[in-house]
Amino acid sequence: MVILDENDCLVSFDFSKLTCQKPVGGGTGFVEFCRGKSVGEVIKLEFNDLVAGLKLTNSEEQFLLYLEWDALGAALNQYQGSPNEVDRDRYQIATIAYESDQVEIRQMVAPSAEMPKLIPCRKRAGEKTP
Repeated sequence: MVILDENDCLVSFDFSKLTCQKPVGGGTGFVEFCRGKSVGEVIKLEFNDLVAGLKLTNSEEQFLLYLEWDALGAALNQYQGSPNEVDRDRYQIATIAYESDQVEIRQMVAPSAEMPKLIPCRKRAGEKTP
């Protein structure tokens, strides 16, 4: 979910797994860095510049930043009507809701072909599946 204010500036974004609502990303400082920036400014951010600017030396943090950056960029490009910049098989806008003082964009993100197979939260927690 991505929230913009009435001027199309980023208020917040949050990505989580549908299966267990477990947050994806976060902790990189990317949300705070983007807060208040216009859609156009956020779309122009370069990944390598963000890694350096946010001082992310840990490969896990860089990977989480990449997931956030890529998904947010796709949502904002689609919102602006620039679907040519987006892998539409992977990123799809589910809804865009306009309120008096904000816009809420809900996006569905399919797993990347390059990522390792995702393990459901219930399996990681040790629960048995039927």
